[in-house]
Amino acid sequence: MALGLDLALAFVIIGILMLLAEAASPGSFIIVPATVLLVLGGIGLVYPDWLLTWYAPVTAVVVLVPMLVVTIKMYQKLAPPVPPETTVGSSLVGMNGIVEREVLPNSMKGKVRISNDTWSATSTVPIPAGKKVVVKSSEGVHVVVEELPEGGPQ
Repeated sequence: MALGLDLALAFVIIGILMLLAEAASPGSFIIVPATVLLVLGGIGLVYPDWLLTWYAPVTAVVVLVPMLVVTIKMYQKLAPPVPPETTVGSSLVGMNGIVEREVLPNSMKGKVRISNDTWSATSTVPIPAGKKVVVKSSEGVHVVVEELPEGGPQ
């Protein structure tokens, strides 16, 4: 009986210390094992011999799984996934832009403004500054563009 009571007290103390650690640095999953230890320690304080049976690990799993699910859902609500804040070349395919510096074949010296960003550009034919273009593909840090016809989309 003394071993069960000592184990229960240890679980409660470690669980409280883990909750304090979670409060000091939120954002980790310390709360999950802390809750499991507190539940096991609480039951162990009332029924000390219970901790030394096979019921204790089963109870730990029964408490662990829902706590883990609740914690994950809570963190997903606190910080929902968002699209990346940076634009990558592949996301520009199909977008229109305006040539700021002449775009030449096999050269990345051409500059194209797409939305509010300026990108290095190349093309299969020369495209003078001021012409409207559409992005056909991206290759690394530059885009491949084609000139839009005069009556094309804006």
